[in-house]
Amino acid sequence: MNCTLRLNRISHDPIVTSSPRSRRGQETDNSAIRNPNSEIVWVPLLVALVALCVSMSALSAAEARPGLTVEQGVLSKDGQPYRGVGVNYFSAFLRTVLQPTNTTYREGFAVLGQHKIPFARFAACGFWPSDWQLYQTNRALYFKLLDDVVRTAEENHVGLIPSLFWRVGTLCELAGEPHRAWGDPASQTHQLMRRYTEEVVTRYRLSPAIWGWEFANEFSLDVDLPNAKQLLEKHKAMPRLGVPQGTEADLLSAAMMVTALQEFAKTVRKFDTYRLIISGNSEPRPGAWHNTAEKSWTTDTREQFMQVLARDNPDPISTLCVHVYPSKDKRFSKEHPASQLDVLRAMMAASQQTRKPLFVGEFGASKELGPEAERQTFGALLGDLQTAGVPLAALWVFDLPAQNKDWNVTATNERAYMLKLVAEANVRTR
Repeated sequence: MNCTLRLNRISHDPIVTSSPRSRRGQETDNSAIRNPNSEIVWVPLLVALVALCVSMSALSAAEARPGLTVEQGVLSKDGQPYRGVGVNYFSAFLRTVLQPTNTTYREGFAVLGQHKIPFARFAACGFWPSDWQLYQTNRALYFKLLDDVVRTAEENHVGLIPSLFWRVGTLCELAGEPHRAWGDPASQTHQLMRRYTEEVVTRYRLSPAIWGWEFANEFSLDVDLPNAKQLLEKHKAMPRLGVPQGTEADLLSAAMMVTALQEFAKTVRKFDTYRLIISGNSEPRPGAWHNTAEKSWTTDTREQFMQVLARDNPDPISTLCVHVYPSKDKRFSKEHPASQLDVLRAMMAASQQTRKPLFVGEFGASKELGPEAERQTFGALLGDLQTAGVPLAALWVFDLPAQNKDWNVTATNERAYMLKLVAEANVRTR
């Protein structure tokens, strides 16, 4: 969805030992050692002790790796397979970047904690180039504000999936380069990407609140479009926001996107060796394969759809990421279009082939449908996600006043029922 608009301390408590044994107890132990039949007692004890040590080692390893991981193609948390539904909290950080006295995200995370919402995806950056001014002029304050967002999530036991570069073109514009710079690893855009990624990942990698790292929002929707030049002509410069007039050098290809995703993921892996890495991409367009191969809008087959899904999430990206909304687009066949559940099952099949868990980074139903249709559509979509076995999904969107008209969900507005349904879905999954 294009949106315009304490770190935990590790305990080092000493191990408390039992009091010294009595002489009589020692004599009993010694007699057992002298008894040839004592192995009947000691062998089972040794086996139990080894098993306990192995179990404690596995537990320590899981505790030492907070967040989400991929274990043999399966989404895992704390060493166990995991499934969950969270929310998008897009502006949790952006609101305080734009107005440092705005700390309403504290109340928001408290609400999520009360509703047992397990995680939130959010923009860990500015949206427009102008929104990065605080980072450029007062980095200490910028990260102090982000520190409090992360700390607040920790205190309310809400996981975080920060999206580091939400609007795809912003970093290029900050670097003074066209958008095609994403295809050049030697560009200033990539240098800025690596620096910011290192700063954020190294600062928060020890936080139990961080569940994974995301690159940007819906890069895949801007690549290889047959009508890209016509769309470019409609976008005018916005000097106040730091956006220059677009040129043909801003047209993006799938190859450029893949380069950007790979370079981002490699940078993350230098500083975090295990957490989930996410593209942030949307569901492929109905003709995405043909967009690239033929610059046409021909509808892709199921197999072509799955190929594009794998392409849009290249190694070392560790998930398949999509955004799913009710649509009239016909999938796989114009004569016999697939249902939403069939499309989700194709995504899950691609997930199994690539051994990358599926993350539905956004899903929802618009208020414009009307109250009854909205509720039915949302319930059906949430049900399809669970029926298909999707391991991770996030509702669009929590506490975003700018989208009150169509998407915003709070604990007190008429769409509050969605938080309740998400909470219930998590209980059923557990």
